Amino acid sequence: MRVALLPEVTAFLKRQHGHFIDGQPREGTGAERIEVINPSDDQPIATVATATSSDIEAAVASSLSAFNSSWRHTLPAQRAEVLYRLADLLEQHREALAQLETLQSGKLISLARNFEITTAAAFLRHYAGAATRITGETITPSIPSFGDERYTAFTRREPLGVVVGIVPWNFSIMIAVWKFASALATGCTAIIKSSEFTPLTMLRIAEIALDAGVPAGVLNVINGKGEAGSALISHQDVAKVSFTGSVPTGIAVGTQALQSRLTRFTLELGGKNAAGFLPDCPIEKIIDGIFESGFINQGQICAAAERFYVPQPLLDDVLTGIKQRLEQLQPGDPIDEQADYGPVANRAHLEKLNAAFAKARQEGDQVITGGHVLDRPGCYVAPTIIRAHSPNASLLHEETFGPVGTFIGYDTEQQLIEAMNAGPYGLSASLWTNDLSKALQLIPQINAGTLWVNMHTLLDPAVPFGGIKSSGMGREFGDEFINDYTELKSVLVRY
Repeated sequence: MRVALLPEVTAFLKRQHGHFIDGQPREGTGAERIEVINPSDDQPIATVATATSSDIEAAVASSLSAFNSSWRHTLPAQRAEVLYRLADLLEQHREALAQLETLQSGKLISLARNFEITTAAAFLRHYAGAATRITGETITPSIPSFGDERYTAFTRREPLGVVVGIVPWNFSIMIAVWKFASALATGCTAIIKSSEFTPLTMLRIAEIALDAGVPAGVLNVINGKGEAGSALISHQDVAKVSFTGSVPTGIAVGTQALQSRLTRFTLELGGKNAAGFLPDCPIEKIIDGIFESGFINQGQICAAAERFYVPQPLLDDVLTGIKQRLEQLQPGDPIDEQADYGPVANRAHLEKLNAAFAKARQEGDQVITGGHVLDRPGCYVAPTIIRAHSPNASLLHEETFGPVGTFIGYDTEQQLIEAMNAGPYGLSASLWTNDLSKALQLIPQINAGTLWVNMHTLLDPAVPFGGIKSSGMGREFGDEFINDYTELKSVLVRY
């Protein structure tokens, strides 16, 4: 049944959207606007302003003022209380935020409700708790005494300042929370630059944050395309940039940050993540694992598996089973609770996936199921299974970021490890086995920043998340973010 839009959502969509600066919505100073398109039917649902240089100056000035005048001096427990209240309010507004997210991104309404909003609230509470765990250490120096004097030393963690978070379109709420909550917990202020495809939810969350007690200027939101992000990265008053997105854009972000004024940056980039199934896995467990690893949110998860390695004797049965599973799924309007899957997030991404299918066929890969765009309004792509013609197949090395699983068989554990480690990426991977001893032996041999055993894509705020190799620099979650959002100050005292 199609969900009826809440009056709150309908009213919000009718507003003239721009940015959120210094505690209030701003229409923006420029004339250029961006249409927000519902990918389920290709129809516009709203427009947002494109940030001008004066909008960006206003946002940075507001953030810097709020940092220097109040937020950096706010007690850790008070910062925690604000974030706890915001988590509660996100849950109170869960249905409205989920509807907005579904309309702009094509995410299934059930996933928006039960994963994105719920997880975002959980992460807010984690960061709130961490606000009171930001500590230094005391050190006994070995400086020799020249008389009766003595020495002691200690370190302090102090907030960096204005932090810019550049957010992708696949999880516009949850990933934004990772960035601004970590900044706010450490005493920094934050500017979120949303994706031009999914800008609406952060505008609403910024208003909710004001109700939670986040002071004006502590959380600002800027909209626009790449030029807006670039202007923020190079701004002299920005202390840190946190970016989630593609590898090429991430390299550009890091390069610009270094060239501007050695601005700190964290990069959480793409991957070509592998799932390896050991011979002891039953067929049904493998099929369940494939579905969990690669097809939630139409595969539009940076950590989702795209490469699947199955023991050669099991491969034919596995392909038959996952083909049957996927072909039972029915596409639908993502706001309809009965839909099994919705569209991909935008037309440009659909065209990218269609090009990948054509390339796979040209190279001689076997399409087991899917491999085409659906003949219906919107940005629908059939869930796709492809059997690679060789280990050199492009689809085993180039990220698709969609509902596409590429399969190949292996004969030995050494072949499995070498195949999983092939390529420039190292974001995530998973091993599937009932043999815990074997799993623990293989874990150190797999080159990935995050490794799951008998699961995939599940995240916990207490466990650091991030990639190695070309998949990024820095970590989210855990208490790792404290080092990234604070400056270490060393103090030596003679007395």
